[in-house]
Order: sequence, then structure tokens, then C-alpha cells
Amino acid sequence: MTTKPNQELRRDLRDAAAVLKWSGVDLFTFAKKLLAAGDEDGANELMKIALAFQEIEDRLEGYAEEVKAGRVTRTKE
Repeated sequence: MTTKPNQELRRDLRDAAAVLKWSGVDLFTFAKKLLAAGDEDGANELMKIALAFQEIEDRLEGYAEEVKAGRVTRTKE
């Protein structure tokens, strides 16, 4: 059984991953607009940031699954 603190930790990790996901989507949208406007360098920079967000999002989702499986737990201070 997952404890309430661990449930909260998992939820927080998944929420942070979701924020990164949608931020990355927004960055890709802006990158396309920059590319259409002829700013290839700016578009490439935004795409690099969006890809970094995706990598971190994947890690956070993995951590959330570790919490669910009981391999990562939150303890009281």
C-alpha cells in the first residue's frame, strides 16, 4: 500500500512532468513560428530547450513509477 506522503510525491512528480510536457509543446509551436519568420537560429535554440524538457519529463515520469513500485519513498523529516 502506498502511503499518503508517497502518493503526494508521485502526484507532484507527475504534475511537474506534465508542466514540462506542455511547456515543450508551446516551445515547439513558437519555434515553428520563428522558423517560418526566417529565424532558424532562434528556432533551433527553442527546439533544444524543448527536447531537454522532454528528457527531464521522461525522468520525472520514471521517478513517479519508482514511487508507485515502492522503490522510492518519502520519509518524515
